[in-house]
Amino acid sequence: MALIAYDSTDAAAFEATRHLSDDALAAWRAAIGRHLDPRPGMRLLDLGCGTGSWARAFRTWWPGVDVVAVEPSAAMRERAVFQPVVPGAAEDIPAADASLDGVWLSTVIHHVADLGAAAREIRRVLKPGAPVLIRSAFAGRHEAISLFRWFPEAVAVLDRYPSIAGVEAAFAAAGFATAGCEPVPQVTAASLAEAAAGLRRAAHTPLQLIGDDAYAAGVARLREAARTESGPVVDALDLLVLR
Repeated sequence: MALIAYDSTDAAAFEATRHLSDDALAAWRAAIGRHLDPRPGMRLLDLGCGTGSWARAFRTWWPGVDVVAVEPSAAMRERAVFQPVVPGAAEDIPAADASLDGVWLSTVIHHVADLGAAAREIRRVLKPGAPVLIRSAFAGRHEAISLFRWFPEAVAVLDRYPSIAGVEAAFAAAGFATAGCEPVPQVTAASLAEAAAGLRRAAHTPLQLIGDDAYAAGVARLREAARTESGPVVDALDLLVLR
């Protein structure tokens, strides 16, 4: 897949706009807790950690857990709010066999070039029965994500992402079975006005891959709605869990 390669502009936009608030993180902490039992000494891999906000959250939530952060983009590693972050990729994870108690992938599965190879590599580094937790927007599941209301042309980009069924099939071939799948709501912005003011095209793969005219039209729609609509922006991404 590998839809884009994150450069310094992308990394700066991601760091500025894609880190969730504590309230939004709370919903994800609860969802993750239904599938992961954090305990002192366990090792949790944040694979494709970007600028490190999830790794930082995990370390804050669970001080006794050894959080391992891996990211292929040098620009992302340079801006990470968590250290250390080591270079690596889903198809080439710098970890020993059966050395990890869980793997977390957040909004990264669509950037994995070879899902089958990634599934086999994750199988190699995980202990038997340990979970893979995948937070993502998946093909065909745009309705609960507000971005696509303003930028309908971006739905076609999302439909190039892996589907839930496609990810399940790739991981099944490596010996994984689905343990759960649920949409998790999050407060993405306190208001549409905040969302409009903070929007950075470079922070969103679907927006980078639509035309300039479509992007400009979407920005205009968002700003117009922000004048009259109140309340928080609530989106839902899926949490797919495999063991």
